[in-house]
Amino acid sequence: MSKHLLYFGLLLASCGRHGETPQMAAEPSVGAVAAAPTLPVNAVAPISEATASAQENFGNSSFAIAAASSARLGQRIPNMTPFPNSRGYAATYSTKGFIDLENAFFKSFGTNGRTCATCHSPSTGWTVNPADIQSRFLRTNGLDPIFRTNDGSNCAKADVSTPAARWRSYSLLLSKGLFRVEMPIPTDGEFELVAATGVYCNNPMANSVLQLFRRPLPSTNLKFTAAVMWDGRESAPGLTVAQALSKQANDAMVGHAQALSQLPQATRDEIVEFETSLFTAQVSSLANLVADGARGGPQVMATLPFSIGINDTPINPVVFDIFDAWKTRARSAGQAAIARGQTVFNTKKFRIVGVSGQDSQDFVGSCATCHNTPNVGSYSVPEFFNIGIGSATSRTLDMPLYTVKNKVTGATVAVSDLGRAMVTGKWEDIGRFKPSNLRAVATRAPYFHDGSATSLEDVVGFYSKRFNIGFTPMERADLVAFLRSL
Repeated sequence: MSKHLLYFGLLLASCGRHGETPQMAAEPSVGAVAAAPTLPVNAVAPISEATASAQENFGNSSFAIAAASSARLGQRIPNMTPFPNSRGYAATYSTKGFIDLENAFFKSFGTNGRTCATCHSPSTGWTVNPADIQSRFLRTNGLDPIFRTNDGSNCAKADVSTPAARWRSYSLLLSKGLFRVEMPIPTDGEFELVAATGVYCNNPMANSVLQLFRRPLPSTNLKFTAAVMWDGRESAPGLTVAQALSKQANDAMVGHAQALSQLPQATRDEIVEFETSLFTAQVSSLANLVADGARGGPQVMATLPFSIGINDTPINPVVFDIFDAWKTRARSAGQAAIARGQTVFNTKKFRIVGVSGQDSQDFVGSCATCHNTPNVGSYSVPEFFNIGIGSATSRTLDMPLYTVKNKVTGATVAVSDLGRAMVTGKWEDIGRFKPSNLRAVATRAPYFHDGSATSLEDVVGFYSKRFNIGFTPMERADLVAFLRSL
């Protein structure tokens, strides 16, 4: 027991500041960055051989110290280990009984020092957040494996010769956790590029290659996935979700980790089996989320049924019921707020107008319409929607803006990311992305594919404005409390 208590103490001390409301630190002076330690500093235990080994496998993320500590417990993290975020704690439950740090997920097969865990850390909801990325920068002078110009910098030809130059060149990664995805416009597509601004050092008008900046999706709760990647590009026709995940594992290692050869199928299978065994959720926020009859937390998720289309045509709007016990028997103000927020999510009706990808362009729905997987909140079929993120009116100025023209009609549209259309070449798919899974959402700010919403309050505010929902102040606060408890 004492060994486990020491482990948890080290783990929590190492995790730093996670969750919502990340802040972009001011650019440090060259001297300050140069003086930053290149190894994680832990006040409890000195740097050891285990720590050095963890750094080799996991980089200099806050998770590296946790991994080093776990070496004394047999290269594993126990199920339900709490990882703090700004709203409480989240935890992961694995059907294997523990998180196996010797899995291929945590090993480097490429040439730039990265592993899957470099960008999908257990301590940050199996993705990354700006607070942790900034911490890695300061500990390593911007040399942690996450800082690589093949996809982490604003452009491939970025100046990374000094710490100060690296801070500027990785600004989108540092401020929003965005990685650069470069994709050619489909040559047989229904549109052509006619203008591009804010494109850093790229020249898309000459090469027809677009720089797109996206948040990494979490590599947990994948049991409930209908399409792989924001734009579904790994879900080729005829592939099962497991096969698409296998393809994604290989493509990530070849692309992000710059491996010189394809991953053996056995290694891909090992990674996919590991990922699909993981279930992550918040375990405490305004209340203990498994107390007094509530069914929050990740353990129950492993038993939830799922199949493609499990809640589709028609959609049952009562998507979440995990906090039903608190509707009439709340023992605290926090429990009551979370239960009310669940009701708002399920039942608050509003007009959904002009969402490309929906069968109707004007109908009445709720939050559950696009987050309909029962007690999970992903979308239960492989569909993609354009809700206006990254449009010319909502795009932030640090993002590119691409104007494309329909080859037949001559119509034009300007967006920061063409989304699904870069895969299909279809005009109607411009700006479409898949709805994200809502479990453990408090761990992975900022939100949307482009990180444009700093907090869950901003997310709710976006939808309220976009659809003129008219939340009361209490409804808004309760809905945020509910989302933070997933």
